[in-house]
Amino acid sequence: MNVGIIGGGLTGLALAERLSRRGHRITVLERDHQLGGLATWHDFGSFVWDRFYHVILPSDRHLLGFLEDIGLEHDVRWRRTLTGYYQDRTFYSISSNWEFLRFPPLNLLQKARLAATILYCSQLDDWRRLEGVTVEEWLVRMGGRGAFDRFWKPLLLAKMGESYRRVSAVFIWAYIKRLFSARDASASSNEQLGHVTGGYRTVFDRLRDRIDGAGGLLLTGVTARAVAADPGGGLRVELDGEWRRFDKVVCTLPVGLLRRLAKDELLRLSASGDDIEYLGVVCAAVLSRRPLTPFYVVNIADRRVPFTGVIGMSNLVAPQETAGLHLTYLPKYVLADDPLLRASDDQVRELFLAGLDRMFPDLAEAGIESVHVNRAPRVQALQVLGYSRLVPEVETRHPDFFVLNTSQFVSGTLNNNSVIGAVDDFIERYGHQLETRLDAATGPASRPPAHLVSGRP
Repeated sequence: MNVGIIGGGLTGLALAERLSRRGHRITVLERDHQLGGLATWHDFGSFVWDRFYHVILPSDRHLLGFLEDIGLEHDVRWRRTLTGYYQDRTFYSISSNWEFLRFPPLNLLQKARLAATILYCSQLDDWRRLEGVTVEEWLVRMGGRGAFDRFWKPLLLAKMGESYRRVSAVFIWAYIKRLFSARDASASSNEQLGHVTGGYRTVFDRLRDRIDGAGGLLLTGVTARAVAADPGGGLRVELDGEWRRFDKVVCTLPVGLLRRLAKDELLRLSASGDDIEYLGVVCAAVLSRRPLTPFYVVNIADRRVPFTGVIGMSNLVAPQETAGLHLTYLPKYVLADDPLLRASDDQVRELFLAGLDRMFPDLAEAGIESVHVNRAPRVQALQVLGYSRLVPEVETRHPDFFVLNTSQFVSGTLNNNSVIGAVDDFIERYGHQLETRLDAATGPASRPPAHLVSGRP
């Protein structure tokens, strides 16, 4: 089967590798000149590492299984890390239960209710009941107004700005569920967080070799302009004025791009026609001679700081992998139309360095070497009330056209483990449709992956 995959991020490349192993002829179509999408790499001059920050949890069974499948299981490195919280010009460590109990911003009752909220959330499996209640309403109901105002609200504001008021409780449920499973998986060992030696460039180099070796094509710097049904069967994809025919096409692009790409007769989107809103990110990567913080992640509860968090990557990755320098990410999540996404690199550097000065009075002693700025306008879908009703189905109106993108993570957080899990679910549920052409009217019904869109009413 001749299969075209639109989008060369981790979703598209993992799918291409899986399908190549099944004997399909695969062509990946990527607009950028570099593969990888949100997980791609950046040339920092003296070394190459991920453009944005990524981490592997011990509970990431899909991702760890995938790395084993492609022969990279021995390239995963683990390290115990610390978690911090910044509020009122003070850093707090909340890396253990004991430190959490000592957390000064909350009183004993607020801590107890917060702990009860987290425990309840970690054991709740039916997320559908949370889709109709806002994250604020649910957290206040569970843990009280004091815990919300002092702990949750600053974090939600930092992550989503005022847009958090429109987000459902599914967002925080999925976030807590993932972190709780990671802590539970790490409880009996010293391994807490991990990464692949060489970063995700190592992963993409291996995927390229495997897809090339199976006879697949990886086309970069090409833009898919349209997808249409071919009169002789299958589909045609327009690439900068040239049409290519495929037996099957899988589109991994965000919903807004998908709507502009595919003909109306192909798509089955929400009846309202509303596009899904996305959060984008502006991320500064700071290289310094000394580490800025002992924490892997610092959650920031201070709106005067212009970025969402501080990610001390050098507390996870050995400096030998980053040319002896320490790498720190400063992400700021904003709506896709936020002016910060269009600000110049110099403007972002000035703004973010001022924020670092506020947090670290002795910043000069760290010896900052350089600051690199990267952006992505569509990173994570905003999980508003009733979000699952907006999500495109995997199957479309055409039996040869499929959609597989991160907007379909209706009951999970956006991370690379979820991406690989979605790809594996797709292969399991729809792989047979790539083997034989099904009649659209009489072919057997196929349900979408349970963790993607199964919550649709």
